[in-house]
Amino acid sequence: MSTGAGSFVSFVLSASSAACWKHQRESALQLPSFPIMVLKVFFPVCCSSAESGLLVGRWIPEQNSAVVLAVVHFPFIPGQVKQYFHEMQQATEVNVSVLGSWSNSKQAKEESLERFLEDLGAIFSHDPWIQLSKEKGSRFWSCYTARKQPCSTGDEEIILVYYDQRKVMLSQLDHPQGPATSSGQKTKSASKLVAVFDTVSRSKLLFMKDRYDEGPIKLTHWQSDGVEASIIVELMKQASVPACMLLTCLLSLVSSVCKSRALTFWPLSFIWSKLSTCEQLGHRLQHLQVIGSNRKAVDQTHLMRKANIFLSILVDVALGILLMSWLYQKNRIGHLANALVPMADHVAQQLQDLLQWLMGVPAGLKMNRALDQVLGRFFLYHIHLWISYIHLMSPFIELILWHVGLSACLGLTVALAILSDIIALLTFHIYCFYVYGARLYCLKIYGLSSLWRLFRGKKWNVLRQRVDSCSYDLDQLFIGTLLFTILLFLLPTTALYYLVFTLLRLLVVIVQGLIHLLMDLINSLPLYSILLRLCRSYRLASGVKFKVLEQETGKPLRLLMQINPLTYGSVVQMYRLPTYSCYPKDSWGSLCKKLFVGELIYPWKHKGEKQD
Repeated sequence: MSTGAGSFVSFVLSASSAACWKHQRESALQLPSFPIMVLKVFFPVCCSSAESGLLVGRWIPEQNSAVVLAVVHFPFIPGQVKQYFHEMQQATEVNVSVLGSWSNSKQAKEESLERFLEDLGAIFSHDPWIQLSKEKGSRFWSCYTARKQPCSTGDEEIILVYYDQRKVMLSQLDHPQGPATSSGQKTKSASKLVAVFDTVSRSKLLFMKDRYDEGPIKLTHWQSDGVEASIIVELMKQASVPACMLLTCLLSLVSSVCKSRALTFWPLSFIWSKLSTCEQLGHRLQHLQVIGSNRKAVDQTHLMRKANIFLSILVDVALGILLMSWLYQKNRIGHLANALVPMADHVAQQLQDLLQWLMGVPAGLKMNRALDQVLGRFFLYHIHLWISYIHLMSPFIELILWHVGLSACLGLTVALAILSDIIALLTFHIYCFYVYGARLYCLKIYGLSSLWRLFRGKKWNVLRQRVDSCSYDLDQLFIGTLLFTILLFLLPTTALYYLVFTLLRLLVVIVQGLIHLLMDLINSLPLYSILLRLCRSYRLASGVKFKVLEQETGKPLRLLMQINPLTYGSVVQMYRLPTYSCYPKDSWGSLCKKLFVGELIYPWKHKGEKQD
C-alpha cells in the first residue's frame, strides 16, 4: 500500500492529519477525546540488524521528530562519546546528540540490558529519551519515550519511519510543483522533509568512520562496513588536477587571441558575428572555460552543470570523430566534391527555367511586359555570374572539403555549423534574389500606403509617430494620383517575383533551422542528468511516498519512506544547458507581418537587434 507524497506526507508530518488518518483506517478503535501528540522517528534501514547501543541523531523540536543517523555500540565511555559528538557538531554544523537507546535482543528478553539502557538516559539527559527495541521472532518493534515532564496534550502516538540512508544522503530533494490551491500545503510538507534530508546529507563526516577505524567509539551506519569509494574515480580526481591546469593555460591563450583588437576591426568582426562556425566555437570555448576553472562548485546545481557540460563535449567530440572517420573512408570526400558541381549546375538550370516561366505568362497572369523582362534578365545575369564562380572554384572544392572534414574532430556541432555556412554560401544567389525582390516590393508597399493617406488628406507625423490631418494643393494631388496608379499597376509583377524568391529563401532558412535545432539539442541536452535519472533515479528526488509495513494496536506504526524521482521532462527542463540562438526570435504573427510588408528576415539576428 503506497500513497503519493502530497496527501500522505502531510499525514506523517502533522499531528492533526495523523489523527484523521487514524480515524479513517481504524474506525473500530475508540480515539480519546483530547488531542494526540505524534512523535516521528526516522530510523535507517541499515541499522535494523545492529547490535544494542545508543541512538545517535538530531532532534527537530518544531516537528517533534527524531532523525536517527547511527548506533553507538558497547563498550564505550560516556565522556568520550560526548566529546566526539561535540566535535562532530562543530564540524558538520548539525546538532548531533544521543537520542535514546537501541536494543536488539538476539535471544530471550534481557531485563538487565534494558534496565541498563534505560539508566543511560540519566547520563546523556535528552528529552525525550527514546527507547527502541527489536525482539527476536517478532515482526513488531517496541518504542517508548521517557520525558522529564509529562506531555500536556494527552497521549503520544509514535510513528516509526524507515529510510534508506545512502539514498537519502545522495539525493537532492526538490520542492514539488503543484496547483495553486495546494501549493501552500505542499511547500510546508516539503520543507519538513527537506529538514530530514538536509540532516542526513550534512552528516557526511559522521559516515566516514567505519568499523575498521581504531578508536574508542564504534558506529553502525550505511558505510560502517567500509567507506564507499572507487579506485577509478580517485585516479581520475588525481589526474584531473594537472589536466585542468594545462587546459586553463591553453584556454587563456586562446581567449587572449580571440579578444585581441585585430578581431574587432571590419571585416573580421562582421565575419565572426555572421558565421555559425565562429558562434559555435565561441560557445564551446565558454564551456571549456567553465570546465577548466579551478574554482570549486559552490552547490549541487553548479556541479551538475559542470558534469553536463563535460559529458556534452565528450559526446559531441566522439560523434564528430565518428563522422570524420566515415567521411575519409572509401574516398567519400572525393565523391562528394565530384557531385557538388553537377548539383549546383542542376539548381542553376532549374532557376533559369523558373525565370523563363516568370518572364512569360505565369499561371495565365498578365504581367507588365517591360518590368517583367527587366527583372528576369537581371536575375538571369546573376545566375550566370554564380555558375561562373562555381566552375572557377571547382578545381579547389575537393581540397577545401578535405580540410573542412578535419574540423569534425572538434565536435559534431562544429561540423554542422560548417555545413550550415556552406549551405549559406552555396545559396548566396538565392539570398540576393530575395533581397532584391523584398526591397523593391517593400518600396512599393510603403509608397502605396503613403499615397493612400494623401488621398484621404492625411500624412504620417514622424516626430509624434501618428497620422495627422493635412491639406494638399491640386498639383500634389495630381502627382500623387499619377504615382499611385503607376505603383499599383506594377505591384503584381513585383509581388510575383517577391513571392517566388521568398519561398525559395524560406526553404533554405528551414534547412538551416533544422541544422541549428540539432546543434542546440546537442549543446543543451543534459546528458549526465539523464543518465543519472536512468541509473540512479534517487539522486534526483522530487518528493517521497510512504508504504505501510506493519500496524497493530498498541504498537508503533511502521512506515517505509521511498523516494519519488523527477520525471525525465522535469530533469531536462531543470538542468538544460543555455545555448546561443541563430534563428529568429519573432512570433508567427510578427513573421507573417514582415513577409507581407517585405521586411527582410535574417536568421542570424536576435530579437531586439538592429537590422541593416
